[in-house]
Amino acid sequence: MDTKLTLKLDKFVIEQAKEYATNQKRSLSRIIESYLKSLINRDNKNDESDIEISPFVKSMSTGVKIPADLDYKKEILNHLEEKHK
Repeated sequence: MDTKLTLKLDKFVIEQAKEYATNQKRSLSRIIESYLKSLINRDNKNDESDIEISPFVKSMSTGVKIPADLDYKKEILNHLEEKHK
């Protein structure tokens, strides 16, 4: 069931939104409805996918920051070479 909603928005935003809707061959109402649904769905997904981390797993955190470009294979090789000298 559709229900009417009145919004107060900046005039420029409304004009640009109407132009966008026309170019998309959709009504502005449907575009706004789709956007609001996407916000609701995103929030619902975040709630469902939040996994509680056990205190044991949290206690394993070392606080060490690992560089994004770390070559772990090279690091393992270096460690093994040092270990077996």
